[in-house]
Amino acid sequence: MPQQVYTMPLDTVENMKTYYKNSLQSTPQGAVFRAKTPNAVITTYKSGKVLFQGKDPAAEAGKWADAASSTPKHRQKNNEGNAQFAPPEALFTSSHIGSDEAGTGDYFGPITVAAVYVRKDQIELLKELGVKDSKNLTDSTIKKIAGDLMKLELPYSLMILHNERYNQLQRKKWSQGKMKAMLHHHAIDNVLKDKKAETPDGILIDQFCEPGIYKRHIGTEQQQLHEKTYFMTKAESYSIAVAAASIIARTSFLNELDKLSAKTGATLPKGASGKVDQAAARVIKANGKNMLEKCAKTHFANTKKALARL
Repeated sequence: MPQQVYTMPLDTVENMKTYYKNSLQSTPQGAVFRAKTPNAVITTYKSGKVLFQGKDPAAEAGKWADAASSTPKHRQKNNEGNAQFAPPEALFTSSHIGSDEAGTGDYFGPITVAAVYVRKDQIELLKELGVKDSKNLTDSTIKKIAGDLMKLELPYSLMILHNERYNQLQRKKWSQGKMKAMLHHHAIDNVLKDKKAETPDGILIDQFCEPGIYKRHIGTEQQQLHEKTYFMTKAESYSIAVAAASIIARTSFLNELDKLSAKTGATLPKGASGKVDQAAARVIKANGKNMLEKCAKTHFANTKKALARL
């Protein structure tokens, strides 16, 4: 049976568990989880080792290629090199730019990325407004806080990668990781050019891939990493600027999803669950398969599942 083995960051393993939540099987001893897809059986271990085996393990492993390293030795080398990208603790209480994204794991809707500049004298005010990790907020609260942030006229940039363009790039062999890297880079670049934004003490990106891979992604498009750029997983829990970016990006994603729902005549759910398969089938039945190009990330497995329902 064909198989591939990779070593993943532990936060990626947790993201994988969420992604495969509807495909989980009984977990072997010593494993974090096991899931089965049409392509492969995925088994993850506490060490970060991930085993893909089955009909087409490469196709499944490819979804996580940006975070993967082929051997534990290589992974250890990356970790040592990543130390220079860890943010100093003082950054969280200083004037800095934070960036975050939304919509990456959702079948319907675009990817949205926001970068926000927050002065150190604004940090307490943003906390009073309720700015924190958007994952701990309801959609209605997120939208309200985003409205309050707009009134403050914070220097920010919002990038939206609509589904048609997303699908075009994906067919050109762009990984989702490269798409996100370029969106983050351009959003940050826009904020740095804003005359209302003073020179920041640093830039913090909510880490979605290894810093070296991020640099490689933007380098393929002749771009360079900005000075004093740091990476951190779950950065929105520590940085008010990243938390604000998370709220703005999430609000934009929700608004775009509402627009697409109106366009298709169907309520488009978040995520990539069985409910999403049903919704996709309804969209195809009412509007034709081509409508998915305009409202969905068509390479997700949900497309095949929706077609099977029909």
